[in-house]
Amino acid sequence: MMRFIEKEGFVTVSADSTAPLVANVKAGTEKAVIDESGLATGTKSGPDPYDYILSALGACTVITLQMYATRKGWPLERAEVRLWHERIHPNDCEKSDDKDARLSHVTKKLKLYGNLTDEQRARLKVISAKCPVQKTLEGGIAITTKLEV
Repeated sequence: MMRFIEKEGFVTVSADSTAPLVANVKAGTEKAVIDESGLATGTKSGPDPYDYILSALGACTVITLQMYATRKGWPLERAEVRLWHERIHPNDCEKSDDKDARLSHVTKKLKLYGNLTDEQRARLKVISAKCPVQKTLEGGIAITTKLEV
């Protein structure tokens, strides 16, 4: 019999038959809801799972930028990033009807506030791609599913 050992950073997500398109998330002492019940009507009723992936990437990006600028003594007052996710066909498959041939693509649009030089802005753009969450997403993730009994 396999037992799961809860570790620091353990996230629990649940959904039940009374609201099958609503997931309840618990991360530490924080709680969140992912509500996709609007899918049936074509309306977005709240953040979807991809919004949370983008939020994690965005948070990691701006925190990384602030840490780097602080360490360098640069006048970065505020870092903001807008992100969106889309599924696109690779160039050689543009006319393909194979939906599995599409790739996920995330675009990050940075906005940096403060009296920064052009060189500092260019360096911060490079640094924004070095946040740990982006490295994880770009490197791929191996996922193991274990059935708890």
